[in-house]
Amino acid sequence: MTGAGELKEFLAAYLVEAEEHLSFANTQLLAVESAQRAGETNPRAVRQTFRALHTIKGLSAMVGVEPVVAIAHRMESFLRDFDRSGGMLPMKAIDALLKGVRAIEQRVAAMGRKEAVLPPSDELLADLDSLGLAPASASDTPPPALTLDAELLAKLAPFEVDQLFRGIAAGARALRGDFCPSPARAAQGLSINSVRERLAKVAELVRVLPRAVPVSADAPGGLSFVLIFLTTTSDEQVTQAVGIEGWELESIQSEASALRAIAPLDGGSIESLVPLADDDALSPGETRRGLVRVDVSRLDDAMEGLSALIVTRFRLARAVAALKEQGVNIREISEVLADNGRQLRDLRAAIVRLRMVPVSEILDRVPLLVRGLRLATNRVVRLELDGGNAELDKSVSERLFPAIVHLVRNAVDHAIETPDERVRRGKPQEGLLRISCSAHSSTRLELTISDDGRGIDRAAVARKAGRTSSGDAAGLLDMLCLPGLSTRDVVTTTSGRGMGMEIVKRTVVDELGGELEVATELGKGTTFTLRVPLTISIVDAFSFECGKQRFVVPVAMVDEIVEVDPSRVVHVPANDDGSPSVDIISRRGMAIPMITLSEVFHLKHAAERAGKAIVVRRAGAPVAFAVDRMLGQQEVVIRPVDDVLIRAPGISGATDLGDGQPTLVLDLVALSVSLSAASAALEIRR
Repeated sequence: MTGAGELKEFLAAYLVEAEEHLSFANTQLLAVESAQRAGETNPRAVRQTFRALHTIKGLSAMVGVEPVVAIAHRMESFLRDFDRSGGMLPMKAIDALLKGVRAIEQRVAAMGRKEAVLPPSDELLADLDSLGLAPASASDTPPPALTLDAELLAKLAPFEVDQLFRGIAAGARALRGDFCPSPARAAQGLSINSVRERLAKVAELVRVLPRAVPVSADAPGGLSFVLIFLTTTSDEQVTQAVGIEGWELESIQSEASALRAIAPLDGGSIESLVPLADDDALSPGETRRGLVRVDVSRLDDAMEGLSALIVTRFRLARAVAALKEQGVNIREISEVLADNGRQLRDLRAAIVRLRMVPVSEILDRVPLLVRGLRLATNRVVRLELDGGNAELDKSVSERLFPAIVHLVRNAVDHAIETPDERVRRGKPQEGLLRISCSAHSSTRLELTISDDGRGIDRAAVARKAGRTSSGDAAGLLDMLCLPGLSTRDVVTTTSGRGMGMEIVKRTVVDELGGELEVATELGKGTTFTLRVPLTISIVDAFSFECGKQRFVVPVAMVDEIVEVDPSRVVHVPANDDGSPSVDIISRRGMAIPMITLSEVFHLKHAAERAGKAIVVRRAGAPVAFAVDRMLGQQEVVIRPVDDVLIRAPGISGATDLGDGQPTLVLDLVALSVSLSAASAALEIRR
């Protein structure tokens, strides 16, 4: 139909806003549960949950997602009653409400994937109805006494008709206002979303109904929205709040409905229709002034365009260098090139800032995960989160979250003991799981996940892995990340398959080019430390040569670049099996291994000993890689190697430095791990 474009845009906004409100509802329900476990109430959280679900119901009704409307209505009605009674919820009600939120999340996700939205299961509806709700039915609904068109009246659910009568009985007025989107109104900041949000501050929205209308000057898109609402304010105040000059409002109350107001219904009150005060308006839908929602794919397109500009600049720089060698005066063009470089760096910083999201966005999902694990594993766990003000690229955060899930699951199911076991060991019944993060540098984020559980038994892990027990943390981590290794003998619903740590290592080290470390003390606890780059698309990198072959390595991965004095290098020759030679160098009084990269890649290296080495850290221990020549530092666009058939350890991707030839991007940390694993396998065979 005409106006489908506006509906499509609204659907995209609906998906984003629904996700915000669902996340907010989960957080508030967990806050209610936490308060009640401490013997307290949190009426504010109950009210905020009610408001979030009320908004979700209204939005879902607007786009015709009736399964979500049915679930949200039951939950909203239940919370409305408990909000009026002080906010103390039965514990079984919190379980049912969390299940309801999860069910809505699944249906919203299905809409995002353009799949069919399934109706709620009978079991879920029974759980919600058992809370004391009686789902509205047509037979229970009083005869409509509203002056609405038959077409519109037929689209109102029975509970919405009842909501109107309850509001009228409480002394409010039932009104209708029509809104037609147009370019002129959009230029004034008036869209159906902004109108709905403004109206919600002075009225109780009951339903927003889209309808097709003839194309005209007032409705150029052939689309109109009918807003049906209850309010205790005057028409002038409503019009002023919405911002539509001369907005015509129409009463939909008939004489019959006015007579019902003489005998108010149970639970009805004028106060229940008054919007919350400003200090209570914390719901996501109420705090978006000055914000613009942008689909991530649009940011990806902007980053892709910037990537092409950076490669073009490399080509331009090479062309300018060639002109200089020919004796051409390039002073003016060099200044332009320098300005262009600064502008591209500023543009890159601006786009990266747009893609950054607070780390708290992913950490906010952890309490719900821990709650489920507590119930499944019979553990008593206190969770402490400290996200600070750290931010992370959206693509990095999406990849990182599964790794956090696996580490949290291991901590609760493997590490933290049962309450009885903790008491026998002289520990408090309640275990502690702490997650904190901070900026490790201007390019890296450090996240730690620690527990006060039983710690990791190195000998037991070595027996499971079929290896000799390792005394250092790096060796222990290598064993823990072996595919299929698990310290559990029995597979449970939460662990035992031996895939968790392997996935963590693959995500953090192989995909993100970060670092993973472990520190553990038997009987005391375990800490995993993850260091990941803030962004992985366009990064600052060092370029260098080995055997006349150019490579790059991200600056964030490099601990230091050191001068190497050939006369002070202790050389360990390569073995006949092809393993590379290893040198020992001194770095501030510490002996560290140095691997010659040209030998690793079987390249013809320079006749003279390397004068530079790139130092990286593997599980906290420094490892140096000798290179023939450092070329400089520059921005590079990394193209990841996704094909498993050509993926190789230590190669994280490729880039173009302007000559049209692919240049390999090295992951020196992963390369050192691979070389150590090869050496360990060789020792076992011997």
